[in-house]
Amino acid sequence: MSRIGVKSIAIPSGVTISVAGSMVAVKGPKGELKQELAKGFSVKVEGTSASVARPGDERAQRAFHGLYRALLNNMITGVSKGFQRNLEIEGVGFNARVEGKDKLILNIGFCHTVDLKVPEGLTVETPKPTQIHIKGADRQKVGQFAAVVRKVRPPEPYKGKGIRYDNEVVVRKQGKAVGGKG
Repeated sequence: MSRIGVKSIAIPSGVTISVAGSMVAVKGPKGELKQELAKGFSVKVEGTSASVARPGDERAQRAFHGLYRALLNNMITGVSKGFQRNLEIEGVGFNARVEGKDKLILNIGFCHTVDLKVPEGLTVETPKPTQIHIKGADRQKVGQFAAVVRKVRPPEPYKGKGIRYDNEVVVRKQGKAVGGKG
């Protein structure tokens, strides 16, 4: 029995779920998200709760049961509250800025700036030159774009320079020892 899949999901006010065949659409104040379910899976909406039902008891179906319930829960949370990832830039002279609504410009120690196009449905803010806030309704898009930004210059272990998540701990290495045998 799937421990995650059998749990029902509370639907907050202002969020509507519509099911058409194998396509589930969730609409709320932050936007609209759609997800297609595998053959046989269904979503039941009863009042202020929703649940995912699986067609049988095979191993693959049990595995997808929890996955679809988690995806539906993320969709409901995304259209009601939204998701956010915060990145920090560490290093002398390293900074970021947003140009327009769809261009993130990073100045992180290369001889050129790195320009990244912000995907549709996401908003990027830079409250300080060393902070990047990525917001959106789709959890997968927010996490993926945050990973793309971080990959441009991951934190290095000696001085800690680079782009990191706000809660990330970078394990520091000691470096070379100075002095002779004495």
